Amino acid sequence: MSKVAKFGGSSLADANQFRKAGDIVRADSSRLFVVPSAPGKRFPKDTKVTDMLLALYKSAAEGEDFDELLAAIKARYDEIITGLQLDISLDDEFAEIRRVMKEEPYEDYAASRGEYLNGRIMAAYLDFPFIDPYEAIFFNEEGTLNSYKTEKVLSKLLAEAGHAVIPGFYGQGKDGRIKTFSRGGSDITGSIVASAAKVDTYENWTDVSGFLVADPRVVKDPVTIHTITYRELRELSYMGAAVLHEDAIFPVRSKGIPINIRNTNKPEDEGTWIVESTAKKPKFTITGVAGKKGFCAVLISKAMMNSEIGFGRKVLEAFEENHISFEHMPSGIDTMTIVVHETEFMDKEQRVVSAIHRMSQPDSVEIESDLALIAVVGRAMRSMRGTAARIFSALAHAHVNIRMIDQGSSELNIIIGVENKDFETAIRAIYDIFVTTQL
Repeated sequence: MSKVAKFGGSSLADANQFRKAGDIVRADSSRLFVVPSAPGKRFPKDTKVTDMLLALYKSAAEGEDFDELLAAIKARYDEIITGLQLDISLDDEFAEIRRVMKEEPYEDYAASRGEYLNGRIMAAYLDFPFIDPYEAIFFNEEGTLNSYKTEKVLSKLLAEAGHAVIPGFYGQGKDGRIKTFSRGGSDITGSIVASAAKVDTYENWTDVSGFLVADPRVVKDPVTIHTITYRELRELSYMGAAVLHEDAIFPVRSKGIPINIRNTNKPEDEGTWIVESTAKKPKFTITGVAGKKGFCAVLISKAMMNSEIGFGRKVLEAFEENHISFEHMPSGIDTMTIVVHETEFMDKEQRVVSAIHRMSQPDSVEIESDLALIAVVGRAMRSMRGTAARIFSALAHAHVNIRMIDQGSSELNIIIGVENKDFETAIRAIYDIFVTTQL
């Protein structure tokens, strides 16, 4: 058994959190590789170190004095070092940061130093070898990950080290300079390390005990999802659920390595398992419910459109030429609905309508705004009769009008459109009918 343990910023915000992470690693000798993020917030109104570094870069790029801000960042790390009673100094590292910011400041370098410095501290604290991602993770000229070179180099370094600390978020660009991942960077690094090391489990330690069935800002104390498949995760993350970025999933998914989301503050909790497939029956019919506001529905009507070859292509071409992507496309015999983001569509709506008329000669085009989309996702839905009926009943009881419904051929999810003002009410009604009533 072997594992990669990635710790998020909240798990490494101060010395006390560092100790918790260290205890977790030492408690299981199979945790061979540790991927740290930069220090996060210590309290609600605190500032993340990465944000402080980006502010430092902005000052340096504008030719302003940044020594006070650099000293504040150093104080954050010195506080951690002192709290852990470590006999190390980051003076040389900060001198180098100051030199680069004076001579040739660039944003990716500044943003990456939070993880780099935390990695140095974590390696000293655990007495693990340190592997700099600059020497092990590589990007192509287009800015995408060079998977082949990274796998080849990183696998060798990990095998030689046996166990190591590898900071998240950055690597080496084609131009030889430091380059960061666009978002979810440390999660992506953890996944890349897990894939290269061919471990059995990728543990992602954060400040929650796994993923929740619904957004806690909408539903009070929602239950935790025990096991979720990659396909279910994709559906929920697409609809705005706070889950891992898909770039952080692919490296381990391609190797069949499960991801375990754990809570640094409650290490006894099992958390959520993200797997390729499972025979385990879920406790509830649905795995999760998530959604987003701010959509428009463009309803195109034309008699006998189903017999007109190429009609759908012509309609979608009207959106394509205006650089608008569509979200969903429910249709009937003589109707076709294109659902798009309101922010992308509003300024171009008349150009799109004109293009639809020009290309496909519909009988009418109608636009509906203030639409929210809700995804009800669950692998158990395929074998459970009456799922859609229960959703409709719950929403009717909550006095929510359904404006749209769309179900994929996989029967893994049902997309429901409601008015923006009914969004929270609808989420709670669906959660109650499928979860609360079964607790």
